[in-house]
Amino acid sequence: MIDYRLATPADGTALDAVARQIWLATFGHSANAEDVALYLSEAYGPNGRLIASLANPAYQFQLALDGDAIAGFANLCPVWLDHPAIAAGAMQLSQLYVDAPWHGTGVAQALMRWTMDTARGDGASALVLTVWEENHRAKAFYDRQGFAHIGDYAFPTGNQVDRDFIMQVML
Repeated sequence: MIDYRLATPADGTALDAVARQIWLATFGHSANAEDVALYLSEAYGPNGRLIASLANPAYQFQLALDGDAIAGFANLCPVWLDHPAIAAGAMQLSQLYVDAPWHGTGVAQALMRWTMDTARGDGASALVLTVWEENHRAKAFYDRQGFAHIGDYAFPTGNQVDRDFIMQVML
C-alpha cells in the first residue's frame, strides 16, 4: 500500500538519491556524459537545487511511500518560468517523478491530484509545468490531465540545451 505525506528536510538525502536515479533512468541517455555529470552536480547532491528547494518553505514536496521506499514525489512551487502565456496567479509543478516499479499503479495520478488540490487551496488560477519533448509517456499523462502546450522552454542539461514544452491547465 502506498502512503502519502509531505516531505521534510530530514527526507533530503533519500529524496535526492531517488530523484537522481529517476532522472538518470529517464534522461541519462539524452546527453553526453560530461553534460549529464554537469547537470547532476547542479541539480542533486548536498549543494544541489533539490536539497535547497526542500529547505525553502515556498516549495512543497509530496512523497509517495511504499514502506520505506520512495515510489515517487511531486514538487509544487511558485512559477519560475517566464512566458507570456502563463496565467496570472499560476503555480508550477516543478517535478512529478515516479520510479519505474510503480509506473501504472496510480501513484502519478495521486500525486497529480494532490498537486492540483494543493494549488487550488493556495488560490492558484492555473498549474504550469515543463516536459521534455521526447518524454512521450509524461506528455501523454499530462494531456490526459487536461494540460495544453502553451510554449517552449530551453532546458539546459549541462551545456546542451533541450526543448521542453510548457504546459498549463486552468484550475
